Amino acid sequence: MDSRLLTPAAVALLLLLLSSPVESRAISLSAASDGQRYDAIFSFGDSFTDTGNNPMAFKWYSIPDPVMRPPYGITFFGGIPTGRNCDGRLVIDFIAQNLGLPLLPPYLSHNGSFRQGANFAVGGATALDSSFFHAVDLSGTTNPFPLNTSLGDFFGRSLFVVGEFGINDYQFSFGKRSMQEIRSFVPDIIRTISMSKLIGDGATTLVVPGMIPLGCSPPVLVIFADSDASEYDAKTGCLKEPNEIVMLHNSLLLEAVEELREKHPYVTIIHTDLFRHISEMVLNPGKFGFRKDSLSVCCGGPGRYHYNTGVICGDEGATICMDPSKSLFWDGVHLMEAAYCHEPVDLLGVAPKLSWICGQNWGRTRVPRYRPFDGRGVRR
Repeated sequence: MDSRLLTPAAVALLLLLLSSPVESRAISLSAASDGQRYDAIFSFGDSFTDTGNNPMAFKWYSIPDPVMRPPYGITFFGGIPTGRNCDGRLVIDFIAQNLGLPLLPPYLSHNGSFRQGANFAVGGATALDSSFFHAVDLSGTTNPFPLNTSLGDFFGRSLFVVGEFGINDYQFSFGKRSMQEIRSFVPDIIRTISMSKLIGDGATTLVVPGMIPLGCSPPVLVIFADSDASEYDAKTGCLKEPNEIVMLHNSLLLEAVEELREKHPYVTIIHTDLFRHISEMVLNPGKFGFRKDSLSVCCGGPGRYHYNTGVICGDEGATICMDPSKSLFWDGVHLMEAAYCHEPVDLLGVAPKLSWICGQNWGRTRVPRYRPFDGRGVRR
């Protein structure tokens, strides 16, 4: 393994940022930053916030990364793939734009200066060490970027986004381990998401998102496609048991955050309730401008939820939705730019400015006609 893969920092999972009004101690980023200017953002995550590390790692081993072919990036500035698992921008992009900072470059293409931050997120990252998955021979779970790698030192007035951890750990296990066994290692994942190292290195503002409702994600719905009707939530169409595991994860994560708040009262730790927010998007898609069939992916192959592991986004035979701004899910578990844009509004407390930033590219999201791609990303 190339030593460059291990030297930078722990690779973790970052995703979306929202306010958490149900918490008695909820804090918005705008309130936390009142009178404070952030000079840098450091992001740790997986494909939800990876801005290009995964394609670069693949390139070292001459492995093509599907996210580097169209239609990935179709609503990004320039309309070309950028290494993001999305049609356009991720939530970390919106946060950087709102704070007046440049979009975070992937660490593996970084010029060596951390003056304005860096993105250490890598697609496929897990909270648990990859040996945990190799022990039971779970295919497709190799993770050369374990979370428990040393983070190193970061200084200055910076915003640290830590999490959302656990999506890959659970998704790699669904269908291969029993639900009871998956529940048993939830505390292990939470212990791995320790923020103490970052605080010890000088971080004073951290954003720690909870997990999204995996029982609503198309890949998990397809894994358990033969489930009985009683196993689905009648209002949302989401699977109950995977969501119950996520709720356990989120409750234990919040307990860990509260313990750190008590131990480090001088540190601002913003916990966000992604489960509630994404669930609301699924339950009331029209409220957010999404189409009624919110559980189907925008870009995928033939099959239930428009998700097909044999025909993935960009493959020959794959198709994409007519209007990306009206979809919640992009290519599977990943969200659309339109969904990511909604999430930081409450957290940042600057909806007018953020709404303007979100709308910058939306005039170009409609394309007269989408057609299948030929596997090389060329429309036929």
